[in-house]
Amino acid sequence: MNFKEELQNRQNYINEVLDRFLPEVSGKQKTVLDAMRYSVTIGGKRLRPIMMLEVFRCFAGQENESKIAPFLAAMEMLHTYSLVHDDLPDMDNDMYRRGQLTTHAKYGSAMAILAGDALLNFAFETAGQAFTEESAPEGMEWNLRVAKALQVFGRKAGIFGMIGGQVVDVEKTGQPLSEEEIGFIYKLKTCALLEASMMIGAILGGAGADMLAEVEQMAYHIGMAFQIQDDILDMTGDEAKLGKPLHSDEKNQKTTYVTLHGLEAAKAKVKELSEKAVETAKKIHGTEFLQELIDYLIVREN
Repeated sequence: MNFKEELQNRQNYINEVLDRFLPEVSGKQKTVLDAMRYSVTIGGKRLRPIMMLEVFRCFAGQENESKIAPFLAAMEMLHTYSLVHDDLPDMDNDMYRRGQLTTHAKYGSAMAILAGDALLNFAFETAGQAFTEESAPEGMEWNLRVAKALQVFGRKAGIFGMIGGQVVDVEKTGQPLSEEEIGFIYKLKTCALLEASMMIGAILGGAGADMLAEVEQMAYHIGMAFQIQDDILDMTGDEAKLGKPLHSDEKNQKTTYVTLHGLEAAKAKVKELSEKAVETAKKIHGTEFLQELIDYLIVREN
């Protein structure tokens, strides 16, 4: 398997799905629609929908994957809304993301807030398109899975997930943090959407409760490794490859795993967490690409 080629194929597929589900830029509200489309399409690894798709394939195969397309698009919309708001002047005040102007830098703060709100709302509207009108038993079973997936989608994005982590991150900015506090912020702010992505893939694929718990734990390990690697790149990365300024954590007076433990310990932790995730992935049939993706996240440069 040529991993980079396979990854690009999946990214291209997700981009096609997004193009299909994003609203047309027209009408009197076209400015916010343009800002929504700009925010979603200026780049990104599409990591969350790719992981959702891979887990779904492990449990259900590829023949029915078109049924989860609304959730693939919705997850990237949800993730993008969080970035749009994260970049705002009252949050991190970043002017560049993925090498492009952030949404507030291009459209102004007011329109960026509205674009983020619109993406959040439209994400749920889009995910809801996964429901079917079929009344046959298989259609009813699918709709029950969609309903369960929507519960995960909402909870992991909300006050007990990503937003909850962001709240503590904002409140604690400029203050020294303990390892427990950093772990709490990372679990909610970063891991939650990765957990949601992979759990939704498992739920829609028909995974049982025990396997769903394994998937959630695997996603947690991936999310923690991903965030610590982000901390490392913020200190040591190539600004051109990252597409945003270095040392943003230092600028925003944020305690990170790196500032608490140092670079070498952070690198070792990324390796440890990634190995745990791969061990869990090996319990699930058909995760070869997913295992390669976890390895890639360790050595990524952006």
